[in-house]
Amino acid sequence: MTLQRLETVLLGLAALLLLALMAVTGIDVVGRYLLNAPLSGAFEMTELLLGALVFMALPLVSHHGAHVEVDLVATLLPRGVNRALGVFAALVSAAMLCWFAWTLLTLMQTQAADGARSVSLGVPLAPFAGLGAAACLLAALFGVLRGLRND
Repeated sequence: MTLQRLETVLLGLAALLLLALMAVTGIDVVGRYLLNAPLSGAFEMTELLLGALVFMALPLVSHHGAHVEVDLVATLLPRGVNRALGVFAALVSAAMLCWFAWTLLTLMQTQAADGARSVSLGVPLAPFAGLGAAACLLAALFGVLRGLRND
């Protein structure tokens, strides 16, 4: 699978998650204020969908270099130093994202072994930790590739 195709899949999944999040919120608001019957489990669905959306978008943000950056002295440094700092920042970010992925994989194993589920809807939580771990690994890969390309 090429990076372009992977990006398209991630964009599509993020769009579906956002659409689901909007639908849950809209149905809950209409039910709560017009019908006096809020959507059962809406708060929990919103939490799970928002978490999944954030993790789905993380690799896309890394791929496009859209993270927030502060470059106070970048314009004062020579081009070679800026390039080296960019590669260094990409490697440090990738290391941190890999640590996050490891932590999330450990959490996923614990949740799967314990059978952890959400409180009101009983949704298994381990797949969400697995999604987060995979997203962190993809974001690390995209960040390193971008840092080495120095876009």
